[in-house]
Amino acid sequence: MADPAVASGGPLNAGVRGSAGKATSSPAENYLLARRRTLQVVVSALLTESGFESAEKAAVETLTEMLQSYITEIGRCAKAYCEHTARSVPTLSDTVVTLIEMGFNVDTLPIYAKRSQRMVITAPPVTNAPVTPKALSAGQKRTHPAHIPSHFPEFPDPHTYIKTPTFREPVSDYQVVREKAATQRRDVERALTRFIAKTGETQSLFKDDITTFPLIAARPSTIPYLSALLPSELELQALEETDSSEQDDQTDGENTAGNAISDDPGADKENSMLPPSGVVPSTKASEDNVIDNPYLRPVKKPKVRRKK
Repeated sequence: MADPAVASGGPLNAGVRGSAGKATSSPAENYLLARRRTLQVVVSALLTESGFESAEKAAVETLTEMLQSYITEIGRCAKAYCEHTARSVPTLSDTVVTLIEMGFNVDTLPIYAKRSQRMVITAPPVTNAPVTPKALSAGQKRTHPAHIPSHFPEFPDPHTYIKTPTFREPVSDYQVVREKAATQRRDVERALTRFIAKTGETQSLFKDDITTFPLIAARPSTIPYLSALLPSELELQALEETDSSEQDDQTDGENTAGNAISDDPGADKENSMLPPSGVVPSTKASEDNVIDNPYLRPVKKPKVRRKK
């Protein structure tokens, strides 16, 4: 005698009903769950026809998965044959060709459908297929013109061939720009602080847990005002460039003075009054090259007045 539990899906259907009693998240899951339950009932009926009185949950689940994979493959191949002949809806001939391609003997199908011991299963409840929401919608969908048959595929969605710019205009509001700049500055400061805290020495507010609230360790200096007196790298670089330009000007002046002396041989008396370098110092040039940093200016010796 066949076990009615197997015919109705056995323990597996009980678990399915328990899960169905719970609140599902979307209509698509309800749709798939109803189809899966129907396949489980079909597998249980086939097991009962074969003479089984009971079945384990894992065995029923494995057979259900095999049946579902087989039906899915039939539908996929039938759809491929249908599209190969420029049609959108599969026909009976597509399904027959698919079964033959998969190695199924089509002649035995009518005999198997008219078997005497077959069990009749109630029709599953009618459930509407889940509607797939459209991601983009632009314009109105076009219909077929009069010269195109109705069985041809429909036109694609308008957003596939209509220009739809997706960029946004830059925000020019002063308050929004200032808030964004402040947020970016805060994030940069936090990132640099964390980097220095991970790579350098840190101090903790709590003695028990060193990793909580790490603080960047202060480096005490014996002469705290020394960093303010010493020139920075940029100041040293500017000073070197100034010295090099002064040397170039001095070299050009020496060359000019040498050419003037060789051209005028009667200026011996004037040449004897020139300094050894041959260049008369210019007070205007010295005023232009004055260094702004008071700590880098040359030392001026005080004038000492001698008593007569």
